Amino acid sequence: MPEYEDDNVFAKILRGEIPSTRLYEDDEFIAIRDIAPAAPTHVIVIPKRERIGPADITSADADWLGRMLVVASKVAADLGLAEDGYRLVMNHGQNAGQAVPHMHLHIIGGERLGPFA
Repeated sequence: MPEYEDDNVFAKILRGEIPSTRLYEDDEFIAIRDIAPAAPTHVIVIPKRERIGPADITSADADWLGRMLVVASKVAADLGLAEDGYRLVMNHGQNAGQAVPHMHLHIIGGERLGPFA
């Protein structure tokens, strides 16, 4: 498993080295708009913990991972996505399309989404 590197773009955003408009922030997570949206609403929930992706999660992470889903649900509701629906996506590794080696969760919605392949 690769080692976490703190020079990735999300780590820099978390440290304030790269500006971002935060839609949500607490002690564990931030939520920002994706700069290359896949739908009218595309937000990324980024944990402040140093994890590359889902394969780095252990049973000790279960509580905060659950809180990450609660945050995603709150952000989606705040953006008006709850009634019509939205998609949550988390990738691990290049073959899955993970572009940044820092765990993150996509909230995608705002239109009828096609089938997920």
